[in-house]
Amino acid sequence: MTVPSLARPDAPGGEVQAIAEEAFIYGFPMVMNYGTMYEYAIDISSSQYKAPFNRVYNTARVFTPRDTAIVTPNSDTPYSFLWMDLRAEPVVLTVPKIEKGRYFSVQLIDLYTHNYGYLGTRITGNEGGRYLVAGPSWHGETPKGIDGLIRCETEFSLAGYRTQLFGPGDLDNVKAIQAGYRAQTLSGFLGTPAPAAPPGIEWPKIDKGLAATDPFRYLNLVLSFCPTVGTAEVERPLRQRLARIGIEPGKPFTTDHLTPDQKAGLVAGMKSGLEKIKARLAGFGTEVNGWRIGSAFGDRDFYKGDWALRAAAAMGGIYGNNATEAVYPILAADSEGHKPDCSKARYALTFPKDQFPPANAFWSVTMYDARTQLLVENPIGRFLINSPMLARMKTNEDGSLTISIQRDSPGKDGESNWLPAPDGPIYVVMRVYWPRREALDGTWKPPAVVPVK
Repeated sequence: MTVPSLARPDAPGGEVQAIAEEAFIYGFPMVMNYGTMYEYAIDISSSQYKAPFNRVYNTARVFTPRDTAIVTPNSDTPYSFLWMDLRAEPVVLTVPKIEKGRYFSVQLIDLYTHNYGYLGTRITGNEGGRYLVAGPSWHGETPKGIDGLIRCETEFSLAGYRTQLFGPGDLDNVKAIQAGYRAQTLSGFLGTPAPAAPPGIEWPKIDKGLAATDPFRYLNLVLSFCPTVGTAEVERPLRQRLARIGIEPGKPFTTDHLTPDQKAGLVAGMKSGLEKIKARLAGFGTEVNGWRIGSAFGDRDFYKGDWALRAAAAMGGIYGNNATEAVYPILAADSEGHKPDCSKARYALTFPKDQFPPANAFWSVTMYDARTQLLVENPIGRFLINSPMLARMKTNEDGSLTISIQRDSPGKDGESNWLPAPDGPIYVVMRVYWPRREALDGTWKPPAVVPVK
């Protein structure tokens, strides 16, 4: 019989509140990550369902407003997704040879939402290869024919593939590349008998409401796949603190046995935890010409126990890249210091001649509705402006380029430079893929977004 998890009877409400706040901040991105995994790989009735575990799913299009499982989705690169179950054995990832000049990346994300590894143009090149992704319980030898071993701290993992699209006429080329992305269990790769199947899991349904009201139920489940071994041993003191209020891997979380004082502390801690995440996101990074710039994504060593930063990163746009892979300036204010709102104003973003975002791969400016952080339906079906579009855009007499950010069309003559916006507050993200040194050290500064009088 499984013993329900509950707060220790000697834990006063104030202690419960403090631990609940810490747990909420720590677990926020992990619960959010579980929600995506549930929709993408588990719930076959979901409109966002992609494929079962250990099978690559290719999205042969860029993201649109129909894609709602992930906030601030990238609409530059057709995605491929792979949720890996690493409990029984590792998974072999095969990437094909890709022509020089086309950017691609494979971002490896664990259940903590740490970016624990990368494949792709920047780090492994475009020549192709085979890579072994192993979970925390595997201790075998790397077989011949494998170009690299990548260790994951958790027993489930997401691989997010981005393949650069040069334009609508390039989609068939991207599809051909995606067809070369393969995933095999190690036994399948070697042609040997498969190990015993891992135990079945009763996956609890999740949605935004359930995640908000009962987050620790899901955190207990996720933690059961996050053993404190190897590099994750540093989690042990934290896990001991969380256990004082009933957050323990694999156990049901219940409040039935809490005293009224403890229940009040639990609710207060969750509320204050959420407010601290929001505050951390609002104050994130350094503001430069109205854009907030900073590094919010990385591995365990990057975060150094700063769970509020990890949670704010997930809230702002889960599954973001390490800064070495992509830099994400986020628009916080216009040139007059006001929050941008296209129900009240039109805006212009002007890049001086030859002063575009410094990218080794490409750059983009993407529009979202600030209320949902999702892409916006619009008359021309355009969700971003990126560097591959420059040849079809109009420059000013001095060689500069102005992007019109507004709700209504500027007219046929100006539509080539129009970034359509919602009728309300806007959330604009600039992406600089494979950034050059000046984008990383602060030498380059994004230009201000200016209200059009």
